[in-house]
Amino acid sequence: ANEDKTMSANLKYLSLGILVFQTTSLVLTMRYSRTLKEEGPRYLSSTAVVVAELLKIMACILLVYKDSKCSLRALNRILHDEILNKPMETLKLAIPSGIYTLQNNLLYVALSNLDAATYQVTYQLKILTTALFSVSMLSKKLGVYQWLSLVILMAGVAFVQWPSDSQEFDSKEHSAGSQFVGLMAVLTACFSSGFAGVYFEKILKETKQSTLGGLVIAAVIKYADNILKGFATSLSIILSTLISYFWLQDFVPT
Repeated sequence: ANEDKTMSANLKYLSLGILVFQTTSLVLTMRYSRTLKEEGPRYLSSTAVVVAELLKIMACILLVYKDSKCSLRALNRILHDEILNKPMETLKLAIPSGIYTLQNNLLYVALSNLDAATYQVTYQLKILTTALFSVSMLSKKLGVYQWLSLVILMAGVAFVQWPSDSQEFDSKEHSAGSQFVGLMAVLTACFSSGFAGVYFEKILKETKQSTLGGLVIAAVIKYADNILKGFATSLSIILSTLISYFWLQDFVPT
C-alpha cells in the first residue's frame, strides 16, 4: 500500500513537471520563433498548426495501436467502427475541431504581438469564458467564492494590460497597434477555447465514449487533476516571466 502511495505521488509530481515544461516551452518557443530576426520569409503559422495536428494524429494512432495489443487488424477495426460507422458523432466533433484550428492560429498571432508573460496571464481569461459557457450550456451553478475569483482574475488581466509610462515600444513588434492586434487575438482565442471545451464536454456526456476518446481523458484523470493543472499554469506563468525578462529580454515587469 505504501509503495502504491509513493508511486501515485511520484506520478503526480511527474505530471506537474511535464505540464509546467510543456506549457512554458510551448509559449516561449512560439514567441521566440515568431520574433526571431532572420533573413528570408517567416514560416506560416497555418503550416505549424497542420504539422502539429499531424503529429497528434500519429501519436493517437500509436496509442490505439498499443491499446489494441499491437494488432493492425484490431487497429483498423477500431478506427472503422469509431469513425466511419458513427458519421453523426464524428460530424459533431468537426465543430470543436474547427474552432480549435482557428484558436491555434490566433495564438500564433497573439505571440507575434505580445510578450510571453503578458500572453500567459491574459490567456487565463479562458477560465472565465469556460465558466460562463458552462453556466449557459451545461446549467452549472457557481458559488459566491467562484464568481469572486473570476472577478479577481479579470482585474488581474486588466492590470497586466494597463499601459505604463516607463515602457517604451520603439519597434514595430511592440507598437500600440500590434499590442491591440495581439490582445484581440488572445481574447478571441479565450472565447473559442471556452466554447469548444464546454461543447466537447457536452458531447462526451451525451454520447458513448469510445476507446479513442477515453485514452487522453483517462490519462489526465488518473495522473492529474484541476488543482495540479492550476499549479502547473501558475508555475508556467512565473517561468515564462523570468525567461522573457532574462533571456528573451522582451518583457520588463512594472
